[in-house]
Amino acid sequence: MNPNLRNEYPRPQFVRDTWMSLNGEWEFDFDDQGIGEREAWYEGHDYSRKINVPFCYQSKLSGIGDPAVHDQVWYRRTFAVPEAYKAGRLLLHFGAVDYEAKVWVNGQLVALHEGGHTPFTADITDVLTEGENILVVKATDYSRDVSLPRGKQYWEDQSASIFYTRTTGIWQSVWLEPVPETRIERIRLIPDIDKNDIGLEVFLSGYSALAKLSMKAVITFNGEFVAEDCFSLSHESGRRDIHLDDFNDHGLGRWWTPERPNLYDFELTLLVDGTAVDTVQSYFGMRKISVEAGKLHLNNRSYYMKLVLDQGYFPDGLLTAPSDDDLRKDVELVKEMGLNGVRKHQKIEDPRYLYWADKLGLLVWGEMANAYRFTEPYVARVTREWMQAVERDFNHPCIVAWVPLNESWGVTNILIDKQQQNHALSLYHLTKSLDPTRPVISNDGWELVATDLVTIHDYEWRKEVLAERYADVETALAAQPGNRMILVPGFPYEGQPILVTEFGGISFKVNEWEGWGYSGAANEEDFALRLQNVILPMLQSPVVQGFCYTQFTDVEQEINGLLTYDRKPKLPLETIRSIVAGS
Repeated sequence: MNPNLRNEYPRPQFVRDTWMSLNGEWEFDFDDQGIGEREAWYEGHDYSRKINVPFCYQSKLSGIGDPAVHDQVWYRRTFAVPEAYKAGRLLLHFGAVDYEAKVWVNGQLVALHEGGHTPFTADITDVLTEGENILVVKATDYSRDVSLPRGKQYWEDQSASIFYTRTTGIWQSVWLEPVPETRIERIRLIPDIDKNDIGLEVFLSGYSALAKLSMKAVITFNGEFVAEDCFSLSHESGRRDIHLDDFNDHGLGRWWTPERPNLYDFELTLLVDGTAVDTVQSYFGMRKISVEAGKLHLNNRSYYMKLVLDQGYFPDGLLTAPSDDDLRKDVELVKEMGLNGVRKHQKIEDPRYLYWADKLGLLVWGEMANAYRFTEPYVARVTREWMQAVERDFNHPCIVAWVPLNESWGVTNILIDKQQQNHALSLYHLTKSLDPTRPVISNDGWELVATDLVTIHDYEWRKEVLAERYADVETALAAQPGNRMILVPGFPYEGQPILVTEFGGISFKVNEWEGWGYSGAANEEDFALRLQNVILPMLQSPVVQGFCYTQFTDVEQEINGLLTYDRKPKLPLETIRSIVAGS
């Protein structure tokens, strides 16, 4: 095992200088009999295995590589607290644990969390001891429960169809962070390119009405001073609009686009009674995504989205990338193919991926990992986790749309069931109440209720059929390519932009890897022609304002990627780029 894997800073949009990774080798055990808590394994247990965190036990990089179902697993490691960390509070952070987590430090329960894709934090200061501290995590999964928000994780033993290997337990970074008693808890950065302002919302922890609290914000661009603002806080949260007195249009300014991913650096300092106690670094992009007169706009200009469906799986790490370089390379490969974005499919992606998308310039559609059966407990689960996801990723300029539901997953009777329609509506309006700055797609693919974009999934492969189907709005909405109505009755088309957000899916076998796709290519020349035959009608359509090709890479039994599972292009990247450009 390599204990140095995944030791980059886990939270790149909210950075403090001092932190300590707890990734690496941990003790580990399966608890198939469910006896761990009854026998108090958090107090002591003879663990029989080792695992490399943050890789799930199903993955090769974990050092275990067992795809079988083990729904209760335990982790243990020790850590010593550096002397410099003892002045204030000590936070223990988890990027993601699938699906439920219980965390003990020195035998004391410090955290409970439900939701397999979102972060959580425990203040462990009051349970620490001198010398070695013992950290124990119990993760509980529900592999067979199809009402669980799970994304592409299959509930059967072997991957099949469109479903892949499960993830159980820790799959994102674990780390320690010393913080002051009174500190900045989180921030929201809200760009307004029309006023050239950045809106700042700040939320504090450890607030005291007895202290005089103030904030200092400093904004720079490529090291050049742009703005500074100081303001007082009379509550545990506050809002401020900061004007950016710089030039920002005609392609020469500092707006963020995939072509020019300009980022401002942002430093925020909290002062208590005039003394600086906490400083965080962040960044933001001045970017606006909107719909104007039925046209999809980026920064007040019509913009054609050329996306690729990205499952975010890796051969050796599954949902966890082997390294930060692998995440960066994925962003670079998408851009090298002439595409300007990705739809992250059924996965709330690692913040490090979103960082590279921000930095290198790539649009991202943020999507919830869905369930497959509607129940009332499911409604509560998916709503809570989706709220956490939107809060976590709000500040990333790369994210330009939210997709809480896909293809009626979890709401299979939405066409006729008012309760399921109301659920989709609730997620649509909830998302807009949390984030009024981005479009929301209520049910990507078909059977849409209220929605900001009309998005269609269409795996037709014949060029002439696609050209005729997307020749006008009426034929596009009437086609029902998945044998599903595009809009639920009672929710008429209201002029929203139309995008084809899954199409293609052309299988092309280039090595010994076996699999399937929606249509098949015999050789490289045939693959290029088939790719052109599905993309060109999208580009030439007078009504389609963007597309999302299926898909970025092969994944397990699917061989319908533009790249193989190990990221080898099936066509020269310049050939794909030329086809995407319509050449």
